[in-house]
Amino acid sequence: MPDHAPNPEAQVTLMNARVIALLAGDRARWPIAGDQLYVDLDLSLDNLPAGTRLQLGDAVLQVTPLPHTGCAKFSARFGSEALRWVNTPTGRALNLRGIHARVVTAGQVRRGDAIRKLT
Repeated sequence: MPDHAPNPEAQVTLMNARVIALLAGDRARWPIAGDQLYVDLDLSLDNLPAGTRLQLGDAVLQVTPLPHTGCAKFSARFGSEALRWVNTPTGRALNLRGIHARVVTAGQVRRGDAIRKLT
């Protein structure tokens, strides 16, 4: 944000666990992607358009329209080819780099908690 405050549209980032497994290999390398949550869920625009609410544990998140496209750090850690791949037209439609969300209801989220779309 211009005033250096946290961006309310990017409070939490989610990335598909299968994508990060492909890019990072060893699970110990997953955190260097910088996302907070790695989920087994279709993060595509078709499945989770902006405004979709997700429940994880006791928390509720709302998908925001802010694109999650990666950065120089992501490129340095996983390679420029990985960054280009997640940003292809198909990669963007599938949100291979992940999605941003904001917290609607704060709550505890534990490893292994189910994630589900709220209607």
